[in-house]
Amino acid sequence: MTKYYWLVALLMLTLSSCSQGGKRYTIGVSQCSEDIWREKQNAELRMGAYFHDNVELKFAAAYDSDARQVQQIDSLINEGIDLLIVAPNQVNTISPAIDRAYDKGIPVIVFERKTGSQKYTAFISADNYEMGHVMGEYIVSRLHGKGNVLEIKGLAGSSPAIERHNGFMDAIKDEPGIKVVGSLQGDWTEETACQISKQWLAANEGVPVDLVFGANDRTAMGAREALGEKPLYCGIDGLPGKNGGIQLVRDSLLDASFIYPTHGDQLMDLAIRILEGQPYEKETMLMSALVTHDNAKVLLMQSEEMMKQASQLDQLHEMADGYLEELGAQRLVNWLALGFIFLLVGLFVLFYLYHLRKIALQRERVMRTLWNMQPDSISVGHEQNEESAAAALPTDTEEQEEDEPVNVSLFITRFKEVVEARLEDSDVGVEELAADMSLSRVQLYRKVKAVTGSSPVELLRTSRLNRAYQLLLTSDMSVSEVAYAVGFTAPSYFTKCFKEEYGMVPGDIRK
Repeated sequence: MTKYYWLVALLMLTLSSCSQGGKRYTIGVSQCSEDIWREKQNAELRMGAYFHDNVELKFAAAYDSDARQVQQIDSLINEGIDLLIVAPNQVNTISPAIDRAYDKGIPVIVFERKTGSQKYTAFISADNYEMGHVMGEYIVSRLHGKGNVLEIKGLAGSSPAIERHNGFMDAIKDEPGIKVVGSLQGDWTEETACQISKQWLAANEGVPVDLVFGANDRTAMGAREALGEKPLYCGIDGLPGKNGGIQLVRDSLLDASFIYPTHGDQLMDLAIRILEGQPYEKETMLMSALVTHDNAKVLLMQSEEMMKQASQLDQLHEMADGYLEELGAQRLVNWLALGFIFLLVGLFVLFYLYHLRKIALQRERVMRTLWNMQPDSISVGHEQNEESAAAALPTDTEEQEEDEPVNVSLFITRFKEVVEARLEDSDVGVEELAADMSLSRVQLYRKVKAVTGSSPVELLRTSRLNRAYQLLLTSDMSVSEVAYAVGFTAPSYFTKCFKEEYGMVPGDIRK
């Protein structure tokens, strides 16, 4: 029976294993901040993940807090991510957390901002120094080599802020007509830029400003809120969409911007290459471009069309997700139904085997009954041996003379012969059996009860049922014919007694 249990267990294990998929990856994304530029990049990362159904993204935003970003990176490490994508808030303060991930064997992609350590797998970004330098050259040209410039820098300690400032200053250092009247420390936000511009304006009343260079578009717009419309404003980011840098240039709110590419899709492609062991470039510099009033309209149209297509793709993906969810639910239902069917089949097999085993045990029971035992190895009733059975024979004084000691085996053999000779006689009773044994009714009852633990009538009925069992197995007699052949006067009563003895009706034997 054990092997059949294992068979059913193996079937269920096979069913459960069919739903197992291939290798899955968890990618942690640690953003230093939360803004429109990073929202666009996160959307592109998700878009890139659409083509890899074995990838799960986990996003974290530090909101310009070093401590929060360190905590978030450590949390992602503890969650067991397979790869870390990180934009460090500052160059040196986040490096230890990135190093911990790298030292644990987690591939690290540093994007957009550099780290103070060399413990990273790949770096991908636009050239911030080049952007600052090109913007400086544009400002010199725009002011015709003469004018006052107010600079609003990015977050102190972050590599884009440092490199954009250095590129800008290198571009104008040989231009004596360009004067930087102020270089204010911002933090990338519009609110801070507006506040520090107002403070500078109050402290430098009467100092003319011809152009404001913001380290990004938001700082340029913050300065515009404080200084008004008169100066020209240039920034960096050049995002598409509503209130993005390209639209601001088209609407003349900014004089120029510089596209700082997000390319989350390219970032995702790099991550997959690293995870799957494919070739990749350790250092990747993204292409960017200057946005002016001359090309802003065309660039905006192109970006809006791309965003429209991306939106449609996103909708298609949502529809596909819905379909796949329905398909997955249906597949789950199918697997459950199939599993239920296999379970029913398994239970049926087990029940059938149990039924066969029960029949086999009953057959064995028949073969091991009193009438099929050898006289010298009788084991009936309470399994008494000859000595204990002989000792149990009645010895009361009233019947002392008649109850002389007898050989138990010979007594049982004789009783068996008498009973078997009378099986077909439906009128036989204890009196007739006792007479055939040359004993009184009381003597026969006492001796049979003492030896077997059963009464003569019970043994007679058991013998008839045993013979009936054998006839059902070995002959083609009908149930009624078998009943009459073993001394039952009514087939219905025979069926009742047979079921009580074997737990099944006579017809089940032949099934």
